[in-house]
Amino acid sequence: QVQLVESGGGLVQPGGSLRLSCAASGSFFRLYAMAWYRQAPGKQRELVASVTSSSSTAYADSVKGRFTISRDNAKNTVYLQMNSLRPEDTAVYYCKATLPTGDIRWGQGTQVTVSS
Repeated sequence: QVQLVESGGGLVQPGGSLRLSCAASGSFFRLYAMAWYRQAPGKQRELVASVTSSSSTAYADSVKGRFTISRDNAKNTVYLQMNSLRPEDTAVYYCKATLPTGDIRWGQGTQVTVSS
């Protein structure tokens, strides 16, 4: 049973930085495609960034140049480094794993609030 646990959210001022972490259980993390999504109040959940099992990355246009996704297979963890944060980045951030079988797992989410 693969479980995902996010951490690192919080309140930050505009222009600040946060690093989110998502720790996964299981022995085959290196085979999972991982992604970060976010959902703001009243909006649909949207893809923020993704990283494949071979460490290829992709980003939403709104975060390119500000956010960086990375993975550490030795620690079964994926990260989202968020710099130059804006109020519109405020959302609940979710970690998603896509297993080689096609099954999908979600974390419980972590709140990020960007406000002065």
